[in-house]
Amino acid sequence: MPLYPGPLQDLIDEMGRLPGIGPKSAQRITFHLLKSPAEDAMRLAQAIVAVKERISLCERCFDVAEDTYCVICNDDRRQTGTICVVEEAKDIVSVERTGQFSGRYHVLQGSLNPIEGVGPEQLRIKELLARLEEEDVQELILCTNPNLEGEATAMYLARLLQPLGLSVTRIASGLPVGGDLEYADDLTLARALEGRREIGNA
Repeated sequence: MPLYPGPLQDLIDEMGRLPGIGPKSAQRITFHLLKSPAEDAMRLAQAIVAVKERISLCERCFDVAEDTYCVICNDDRRQTGTICVVEEAKDIVSVERTGQFSGRYHVLQGSLNPIEGVGPEQLRIKELLARLEEEDVQELILCTNPNLEGEATAMYLARLLQPLGLSVTRIASGLPVGGDLEYADDLTLARALEGRREIGNA
């Protein structure tokens, strides 16, 4: 026998399907919405509907877009010779916040993960190769996550793309600013050593 009336239990169940939302969080969010003014709940519902109706994927880079192409692909000021390859559209925001990149992007829509059944054919690799033929690309920056899946994806792409005569680079990874060596894991410290650079004379 359900503990809550049907619509309430349905909302709890749907909230629980969201990533990172456990049963207790789903229940807490649902009761928050129940106590909120009706107009607040309607704004949330309308925003969800609008996203599903109006947002799709850019036909060139597979970032989120409201038109055929995303905001970045539509920006004539962006450099066309460099493409930064990321796993998910949300990763673009992180790169853009640095203010250090003015090229274009390509979103793979995931990373290689054989255990989850994600191989090269499930990612937007074929579309990336097609872009290399259509656009005058000199450099690809592999900006996948510094975890097992991201590293495997970067290595696969590097092996695939380097014979094409492109400059294929990988973002450096290592110790965060303000971090202590004693808390760094082995892989992070190894990456920091690999990415070391000479310090110029003051």
